[in-house]
Amino acid sequence: MMRSSNQNQKGFSLIELLVAVVIFSVGLLAIAGLQTVSKKANFEGMQRATATQIANGLLEDMRTNGAGMLVYLAAGDFGGGVLGNEPVPACSGAAPCNALQKAAHDLWFWESVVDGDQETNANGSAGGVVSPTICVNGPIGGGAGIYVVTVAWYGSVSLNDSGISNCGAASGKYGAGNPNRRLVRLPTFIDPSI
Repeated sequence: MMRSSNQNQKGFSLIELLVAVVIFSVGLLAIAGLQTVSKKANFEGMQRATATQIANGLLEDMRTNGAGMLVYLAAGDFGGGVLGNEPVPACSGAAPCNALQKAAHDLWFWESVVDGDQETNANGSAGGVVSPTICVNGPIGGGAGIYVVTVAWYGSVSLNDSGISNCGAASGKYGAGNPNRRLVRLPTFIDPSI
């Protein structure tokens, strides 16, 4: 007696299983790619938030130390340790200082923050931003007017440079044409005589 070959089959064939595995694998690779993009975007956001906090902190120090305004303006582009060691006196309770010394200490402090020297781990500096530059601009002579603190750093993805500021543009740290230069620019009105 012959059996009928027209029986209902149940289950998956090997081909169907392989197709399902391939589709599932492509989905997993897409998720892994999204994870990488997400980590880069998160790091860029963290860098921008850090730069904004640093610029705001320096502006507040400038606002409270109007008598030292010319020291802030004379600093030029700084970051990456160009200001050297902590100035003397250290402007602490044990070593008070005048307005000009406080301005020099403020600049050193914010440079050490942007460089990451205020946060360390076993490998060294752990905070700050990548390849930083800080620029302070304001009215000539340090009078009342708009003061701008700009923080530039190295971004992980190349973009068109906005050209909104020349802060760090000539340093060569951000690639030819500055495609990796990121900026936070905070303007505010300060009247040093108040």
